[in-house]
Amino acid sequence: MDLNLQFPAGWENAQEIKYAQGYTMPAPRDFVGYGPLTEPESLAIYNFTLSHNFNLVISYHTQGEVIYWQFQNYNPPRAKYIGEQFSNSSGYSLESTPYNSSFAGFKDWFIQDYNRPGYTVEVGLGTNPLPISQFDKIYSDNLGILVLGSIL
Repeated sequence: MDLNLQFPAGWENAQEIKYAQGYTMPAPRDFVGYGPLTEPESLAIYNFTLSHNFNLVISYHTQGEVIYWQFQNYNPPRAKYIGEQFSNSSGYSLESTPYNSSFAGFKDWFIQDYNRPGYTVEVGLGTNPLPISQFDKIYSDNLGILVLGSIL
Protein backbone atom coordinates (compact mmCIF):
# COMPACT_ATOMS: atom_id res chain seq x y z
CA MET A 1 0.00 0.00 0.00
CA ASP A 2 1.32 3.43 -0.87
CA LEU A 3 0.48 5.31 2.31
CA ASN A 4 0.76 8.68 0.55
CA LEU A 5 -2.05 7.75 -1.85
CA GLN A 6 -4.56 7.34 0.95
CA PHE A 7 -5.87 10.85 1.52
CA PRO A 8 -9.29 12.26 0.52
CA ALA A 9 -8.10 14.73 -2.10
CA GLY A 10 -9.03 13.35 -5.48
CA TRP A 11 -8.51 9.78 -4.28
CA GLU A 12 -10.76 8.45 -7.05
CA ASN A 13 -8.56 10.21 -9.64
CA ALA A 14 -5.47 8.59 -8.12
CA GLN A 15 -7.17 5.20 -8.22
CA GLU A 16 -8.07 5.62 -11.89
CA ILE A 17 -4.52 6.70 -12.81
CA LYS A 18 -2.74 4.01 -10.81
CA TYR A 19 -5.09 1.23 -11.90
CA ALA A 20 -4.53 2.27 -15.54
CA GLN A 21 -0.79 1.95 -14.86
CA GLY A 22 -1.32 -1.61 -13.62
CA TYR A 23 -1.21 -1.02 -9.85
CA THR A 24 -4.43 -2.88 -9.06
CA MET A 25 -3.43 -5.00 -6.07
CA PRO A 26 -1.29 -4.67 -2.95
CA ALA A 27 2.32 -3.88 -3.85
CA PRO A 28 5.31 -2.05 -2.34
CA ARG A 29 4.42 1.17 -4.19
CA ASP A 30 1.70 2.98 -6.15
CA PHE A 31 -1.24 0.89 -4.96
CA VAL A 32 -3.89 3.31 -3.67
CA GLY A 33 -5.86 0.73 -1.73
CA TYR A 34 -9.60 0.26 -1.76
CA GLY A 35 -10.56 3.65 -0.37
CA PRO A 36 -9.10 6.72 1.31
CA LEU A 37 -7.83 6.42 4.87
CA THR A 38 -8.15 2.64 5.06
CA GLU A 39 -4.65 2.16 6.43
CA PRO A 40 -3.93 2.84 10.13
CA GLU A 41 -0.74 4.79 9.39
CA SER A 42 -2.47 7.22 7.01
CA LEU A 43 -5.44 7.54 9.34
CA ALA A 44 -3.08 8.33 12.24
CA ILE A 45 -1.43 11.15 10.26
CA TYR A 46 -4.86 12.43 9.22
CA ASN A 47 -6.17 12.46 12.82
CA PHE A 48 -2.95 13.96 14.16
CA THR A 49 -3.24 16.78 11.64
CA LEU A 50 -6.91 17.36 12.51
CA SER A 51 -5.96 17.75 16.18
CA HIS A 52 -3.31 20.42 15.52
CA ASN A 53 -3.28 23.85 13.95
CA PHE A 54 -0.37 23.55 11.53
CA ASN A 55 0.57 26.59 9.44
CA LEU A 56 2.05 24.35 6.74
CA VAL A 57 3.05 20.75 6.16
CA ILE A 58 6.07 19.14 4.54
CA SER A 59 6.01 15.58 3.25
CA TYR A 60 9.37 14.00 2.64
CA HIS A 61 9.83 11.52 -0.20
CA THR A 62 12.90 10.26 -2.05
CA GLN A 63 13.90 10.81 -5.65
CA GLY A 64 14.44 13.96 -7.57
CA GLU A 65 15.70 16.93 -5.55
CA VAL A 66 12.49 18.80 -6.29
CA ILE A 67 9.81 20.53 -4.23
CA TYR A 68 6.16 20.21 -5.25
CA TRP A 69 3.96 22.96 -3.87
CA GLN A 70 0.55 22.87 -5.55
CA PHE A 71 -2.65 20.87 -5.54
CA GLN A 72 -4.94 21.46 -8.49
CA ASN A 73 -6.07 25.11 -8.63
CA TYR A 74 -5.65 25.82 -4.92
CA ASN A 75 -3.38 28.73 -4.19
CA PRO A 76 -2.95 29.13 -0.43
CA PRO A 77 -1.61 32.49 0.73
CA ARG A 78 2.20 32.67 0.61
CA ALA A 79 2.50 29.09 -0.68
CA LYS A 80 4.65 29.94 -3.68
CA TYR A 81 6.74 32.45 -1.72
CA ILE A 82 7.51 29.90 1.00
CA GLY A 83 8.25 27.27 -1.64
CA GLU A 84 10.70 29.68 -3.27
CA GLN A 85 12.44 30.15 0.09
CA PHE A 86 12.67 26.36 0.48
CA SER A 87 14.05 26.10 -3.06
CA ASN A 88 16.65 28.81 -2.46
CA SER A 89 17.74 27.18 0.78
CA SER A 90 18.03 23.64 -0.57
CA GLY A 91 19.00 24.14 -4.20
CA TYR A 92 16.03 21.96 -5.18
CA SER A 93 13.77 23.18 -7.97
CA LEU A 94 10.25 24.34 -7.13
CA GLU A 95 7.79 22.72 -9.52
CA SER A 96 4.13 22.04 -10.09
CA THR A 97 3.12 18.50 -9.28
CA PRO A 98 2.91 16.28 -12.38
CA TYR A 99 -0.72 15.42 -13.15
CA ASN A 100 -0.31 11.66 -12.67
CA SER A 101 1.08 12.29 -9.17
CA SER A 102 -1.25 15.09 -8.17
CA PHE A 103 -3.97 13.29 -6.21
CA ALA A 104 -4.58 11.62 -2.84
CA GLY A 105 -1.36 12.76 -1.15
CA PHE A 106 -1.10 14.16 2.36
CA LYS A 107 -0.04 17.62 1.15
CA ASP A 108 -2.89 17.58 -1.40
CA TRP A 109 -5.46 16.90 1.30
CA PHE A 110 -3.93 19.51 3.62
CA ILE A 111 -3.98 22.20 0.92
CA GLN A 112 -7.53 21.27 -0.10
CA ASP A 113 -9.02 21.20 3.40
CA TYR A 114 -7.02 23.94 5.12
CA ASN A 115 -6.09 26.30 2.26
CA ARG A 116 -2.61 26.46 3.78
CA PRO A 117 0.75 25.68 2.20
CA GLY A 118 1.77 22.07 1.77
CA TYR A 119 4.92 20.68 0.16
CA THR A 120 6.27 17.39 -1.02
CA VAL A 121 10.05 17.47 -0.90
CA GLU A 122 11.71 14.80 -3.03
CA VAL A 123 15.21 14.28 -1.67
CA GLY A 124 18.16 12.52 -3.20
CA LEU A 125 18.82 11.09 -6.63
CA GLY A 126 18.54 7.55 -7.88
CA THR A 127 16.36 4.54 -7.27
CA ASN A 128 14.68 3.70 -3.97
CA PRO A 129 15.96 2.85 -1.53
CA LEU A 130 18.56 5.59 -1.79
CA PRO A 131 22.04 4.67 -0.61
CA ILE A 132 23.06 5.81 2.86
CA SER A 133 26.00 7.57 1.21
CA GLN A 134 23.54 10.34 0.21
CA PHE A 135 22.49 11.04 3.79
CA ASP A 136 24.94 13.85 4.56
CA LYS A 137 24.05 15.75 1.37
CA ILE A 138 20.31 15.25 1.90
CA TYR A 139 20.61 16.46 5.49
CA SER A 140 22.64 19.49 4.45
CA ASP A 141 20.27 20.34 1.60
CA ASN A 142 17.19 20.10 3.82
CA LEU A 143 18.27 21.63 7.11
CA GLY A 144 17.26 25.08 5.85
CA ILE A 145 13.83 23.83 4.79
CA LEU A 146 13.20 22.43 8.25
CA VAL A 147 14.33 25.64 9.96
CA LEU A 148 12.37 27.88 7.59
CA GLY A 149 9.30 25.65 7.85
CA SER A 150 9.26 26.12 11.60
CA ILE A 151 9.37 29.93 11.43
CA LEU A 152 7.47 30.91 8.27
